[in-house]
Amino acid sequence: MFSPPKMTHTLRAAALLIGYPDAALRGMLPGIRSALRDEDALSASRLSEIDALIDTLTRTDALDAEAAYVELFDRGRSTSLHLFEHVHGDSRDRGPAMIDLAQSYEKAGLFLAPGEMPDYLPVVLEFASTQPAPAARAFLGEMTHIFNALFTALQKRESRYASVIGALIELAGEKAHAVKLAPDEALDDSWAEPLAFDGCSTHGQAAPGSAQPIHLVRKTPVTEGAQS
Repeated sequence: MFSPPKMTHTLRAAALLIGYPDAALRGMLPGIRSALRDEDALSASRLSEIDALIDTLTRTDALDAEAAYVELFDRGRSTSLHLFEHVHGDSRDRGPAMIDLAQSYEKAGLFLAPGEMPDYLPVVLEFASTQPAPAARAFLGEMTHIFNALFTALQKRESRYASVIGALIELAGEKAHAVKLAPDEALDDSWAEPLAFDGCSTHGQAAPGSAQPIHLVRKTPVTEGAQS
């Protein structure tokens, strides 16, 4: 009987790698590399690409890495890590989609930390990592059209972060490929969420020097603590 390969650690590693490259993340890079190789859920070529990203983050000056991250992910729609930005933009459909996704997390016993957006890619991957492999694969499969757009945008900028998005497409059982992108639009002045979500651009992709929030927490009694 066929048993789908495990991907829990790979998804958690991807969630970390696509996050803000602060000192905490850089300190985890050796462990992330080991986890990816131990679980062996990705092709050798994809692992090699991710190794190159890890090497780049390791040797790049901390401030330069952080500035490059902000410039890459916080300055345009085509590389936004808020997935619904790619399909809904500022339309009214985005709010209900956010609520539906948050409710999916809650049904699985996972709750967003204050200020977190449900469509922020590291959050999405943290949730996927809690699901059985077939469910996680299907969940990722529903988003491959977004991943391919993000993959294409990152490749156009010759960013090694494209390797992480390519890995997600691979985990979904598909092949990454280039797609036609709409003209990019700067987010600095135009990206704003309805008040119900208290803004977006500074609540997911954190600004330099700010603490990275815990993305998802299990709802347990206070005496037991919460785990991401």
